[in-house]
Amino acid sequence: MQVTTIGLDLAKRVFQVHGVDAAGKVAFRRKLQRSEMAAFFAGLPPCLVGIEACATAHHWARLIGATGHDVRLIPPSDVKPYVRRSKTDAADAEAICEAVGRPNMRFVPVKSAAQQAALLHHRARGLLVRQRTMLVNALRGHLGEFGIIAPAGRHRVPDLLNLLQKAGDAEVPAPAREALTSLIAELHALEQRIETIECAIMREHKANEVSRRRLPGKTDGHSAWITALLGRRPFRLVSLAVANKMARIAWALMVRQENYRKPATAAAG
Repeated sequence: MQVTTIGLDLAKRVFQVHGVDAAGKVAFRRKLQRSEMAAFFAGLPPCLVGIEACATAHHWARLIGATGHDVRLIPPSDVKPYVRRSKTDAADAEAICEAVGRPNMRFVPVKSAAQQAALLHHRARGLLVRQRTMLVNALRGHLGEFGIIAPAGRHRVPDLLNLLQKAGDAEVPAPAREALTSLIAELHALEQRIETIECAIMREHKANEVSRRRLPGKTDGHSAWITALLGRRPFRLVSLAVANKMARIAWALMVRQENYRKPATAAAG
């Protein structure tokens, strides 16, 4: 029988596939080693392949899609309702196979290698920024033990370092100064790495037409909406609502390939 739909459960080494024909009858259930994946899908006629969106899903979607298959990524939360028995790799693959064929199923767009590379820049920056925060907090805590205090904020760290330089050995003994010097050197190195990544991100932004597309600035309509919302809801909830609205606007601009336009009601006023 000819398989038309496949559910693929990803793993590090052993993958589970579940295939059905046009009538929904099981064509095969089998395990594949990582080294067998490319040849297996290349040997099948083009069909619909469902994969649960996860860390390596975009890589496999590109690889399998290159062999002529229609690959679709499904949010994990949308697969869960289709798991009918105890959770196993085989059950997950079967659930994915059933979910991918549903007419109202939503899918995650497959990212290109270039898109993932750009995203990795942001993730790397986020990791380094968290490490920088940890170092700054450590420096503040250790210096505070010797009575060296400066106002809060990352940009006040130079004040801390100046106070450390002015302190004598009686205030900060040599062993402590040596340990603090190592932390300070690591902080400077992190700052340089963060700056390098930020330069790369800005370079990608300037070269990307979608990234340069204009988003809404401060308009009377948005200001009035935010002000009214602040009168009814806590600030944190309002900030989330504004971020959510901006994300939806950005997505619409990307899909429609146009710049932001004021709502008709705001323009008329």
